[in-house]
Amino acid sequence: MLFKLGHTVMTKAIANTIDENQDFYVEIVKAMGRYVNGDWGELCVDDAVLNDMAIISKEDRILAAYETSQGKIWIITEWDRSYTTILFPADY
Repeated sequence: MLFKLGHTVMTKAIANTIDENQDFYVEIVKAMGRYVNGDWGELCVDDAVLNDMAIISKEDRILAAYETSQGKIWIITEWDRSYTTILFPADY
């Protein structure tokens, strides 16, 4: 793992979708695996570079985006690494 996640939480919409669709749960687990290993998913190069810099500086948030069967999800770790949140973009 390249950085600390802090408390990992999810929005109610993500939790409800997991309850309704076990395949989505598997997609979330895979996305988290990619995330902690520095695979930022479907981000532009500039945003990926910002994430890489945030890992080094430990002063900025980290954001990744992944396509799933239920639409795009974001994973965001706060700048102080206290929380990581899994959410749909509409939840932001």
